Amino acid sequence: MSVSEQEELENRKEWIAEAQDQGERVDKFVAEASDEDVSRSLVQQWIKDGHLKVNGAPVKANYKLSAGDQLELLTPEPEELNLTAENIPLEVVYEDGDMIVINKPRGLVVHPAPGHYSGTLVNALLYHCQDLSGINGVMRPGIVHRIDKDTSGLLMAAKNDSAHQSLAAQLKEHTVVRKYLAVVHGNVTHEQGTVDAPIGRDPFDRKLYTVTERNSKKAVTHFAVLERYGDHTLLELRLETGRTHQIRVHMKFIGHPLVGDPAYGPSRGKGATMDGQALHAAILGFTHPRTGEHLQFEAEIPTDMQHLIHILKNR
Repeated sequence: MSVSEQEELENRKEWIAEAQDQGERVDKFVAEASDEDVSRSLVQQWIKDGHLKVNGAPVKANYKLSAGDQLELLTPEPEELNLTAENIPLEVVYEDGDMIVINKPRGLVVHPAPGHYSGTLVNALLYHCQDLSGINGVMRPGIVHRIDKDTSGLLMAAKNDSAHQSLAAQLKEHTVVRKYLAVVHGNVTHEQGTVDAPIGRDPFDRKLYTVTERNSKKAVTHFAVLERYGDHTLLELRLETGRTHQIRVHMKFIGHPLVGDPAYGPSRGKGATMDGQALHAAILGFTHPRTGEHLQFEAEIPTDMQHLIHILKNR
């Protein structure tokens, strides 16, 4: 697959309207169904510019959906921006001419977004690396996958398009090893288990995600109990898929939200807490895109999570 074909595939989104979508405005539907955090006004601009087709034909933003409508959105490439390379300290776990693995600290945003073009991991990578893959456009150079701002741990980025395509294919084929450590509320009684529940936009808050059958994607998380601290549990979680907020949504779904999670956790004052969710991407394994060697890396639990665990152990 050529770079241009890869870019078009990543920029194309398709949905089929279901019975419960009958009569809903198409701009509202797309804004809520999109994986990315896009505003309804941006979707309306895309529709005006002809980037959305329903049943193969352009429509207006106020078009009312019918069950069975087939929607195809080809999002435009982001406008060129002169992102600034910034000398932000990075903990480099591995680096060669094809890729780099970073241990991201909690609080660092992975890539720029409208209104937030500095202070991100991408700005730091632009300073640290001579070149990054351009497949994901100017806003996300080199970024193959991401972790949330307040999740710490291992993240890989590609320095050229060939490496990017290889790593992205491994993610799609579920051959990348991604294991997380998390402290959750409650006593998880099963020693291990699997949460197989589709994730989509929360219809009541489009900035959040939830387990739903509506405009959702398959999501699978495997978990195993490492330690119990009475009303809290330390889990190891392995991602089979990589949906936005997947672990946070799945843990809330089974009644064990992450400690410190500002979006999916319990209200303040209920049990232990910390600044940001107690979630750490601890293990990352993959096949090197050039050599074919299997590489696996491990990042120690950050100090704030260690402190939380120490408190829970010694109550």
